[in-house]
Amino acid sequence: MSTLYNLQKRIFLVLVSIVIFRIGSFIPIPGINAEVLKKVIFQNHSSFLSTFNMLSGGSLNRASIFALGVMPYISASIIIQLFTLIIPHFIALKQDGTAGKKKLSQYTKYMAFFISLIQSIGVVVSLPSLSGMKDIILCPDRYFYTSAITSLVTGTVFLMWLGEFITEKGLGNGVSLIVCSGIVSNLPLSCTQTLEIIRKNHFNVLYILSILFIIFFVTFIVVFIERSQRKIVVCYARRQQGMRMYSAHNSYLPLKLNMAGVVPVIFSSSCVLLASLIFAYYRYIFGNSILFNRLFLFFQLHSSISIVANAGLIIFFCFFYTGVVFDVNETSTNLKKSGAFVPGIRPGIKTAEYINKIVSRLTALGAIYTVFLCLLPNIMRSFLKVPFYFGGTSLLIIVAVLMEFIAQAQTLMMSTQYKKILKKANLYSRS
Repeated sequence: MSTLYNLQKRIFLVLVSIVIFRIGSFIPIPGINAEVLKKVIFQNHSSFLSTFNMLSGGSLNRASIFALGVMPYISASIIIQLFTLIIPHFIALKQDGTAGKKKLSQYTKYMAFFISLIQSIGVVVSLPSLSGMKDIILCPDRYFYTSAITSLVTGTVFLMWLGEFITEKGLGNGVSLIVCSGIVSNLPLSCTQTLEIIRKNHFNVLYILSILFIIFFVTFIVVFIERSQRKIVVCYARRQQGMRMYSAHNSYLPLKLNMAGVVPVIFSSSCVLLASLIFAYYRYIFGNSILFNRLFLFFQLHSSISIVANAGLIIFFCFFYTGVVFDVNETSTNLKKSGAFVPGIRPGIKTAEYINKIVSRLTALGAIYTVFLCLLPNIMRSFLKVPFYFGGTSLLIIVAVLMEFIAQAQTLMMSTQYKKILKKANLYSRS
């Protein structure tokens, strides 16, 4: 009963947190004409504003205090993780255990605050320079800029705290759940708009069924790959512990095909959006500068430069994040200490090289699969002439986050069942 209550409590906290996030996404920034912003985003489905709006759960569309979403926190996480690979002080903190992780978490929060401040200034200052947004600010005085920047920074800091609260007290990764809930909240409106487009254009029934089959097939592929694993056989030699002799047995070292998960997609989107904001800001400062106008147009999401940059960033972050979350040398050392070995491979360095070879191949396949999903909307629009937007990026985020959420719920339930069995056998202490 206590386990079920604990699970219900965690799920309830997650739902309440998501409701709070959704309520906050409707609180507007004072002094902004939201109708102008909504009109421009609706007319420019492929612009960087559309993706920014998707990742923020429609908050940008409504000029909400949560318009920046958790993108500054994600950008700060990228920077701090890069520091843990190149700066000695951060490398030492990474190896310092729990105390080092707490310190790195503090640095991430400080960095997120600084990035949110820069991004909020960039958004507020550069939005009037975009096409069709000349009249977005009702009264452009210093009071407006102060209140708008303060609102955006406060909203980001609150979401950062809310994400950590979900991670600690609820289930799943809080930041990923916030991004996922924002995307899911846009699905009803997207479905309604898609049905309206189909009704107006009178598409062939066979054409519609083929598009639905492609969407179903892609969803099946995403679920299949996210659950796929490469199992490395691990053997344990016979060993004696005390007066007992334990016989040799075999086990498996499971390696996910897409080990980095949804993180590279969020990281790459954050970097491309940050670059777009920077060039929009400089475009506003330097007026009709040819250089910054071209750079700004290059980083629009429908341009070939932006597509190539996004694909390159996804591949980079797939390998980078896999290296962060899975240390091949540490895994090899742990196997050696526990008396385990891979058949036909010498323990130690040779085992690390063997595992690293497999991980590199899996990561390459995962990167290709992730890039394909992110390019899927462009492929469907170009070759199939699909009139609506089907986002592979949003699909990957939703599937990966929900699978992680369900896995953690199952783990919590299983751990409680084991505790009950041990209690019945008088092997588990309540302390």
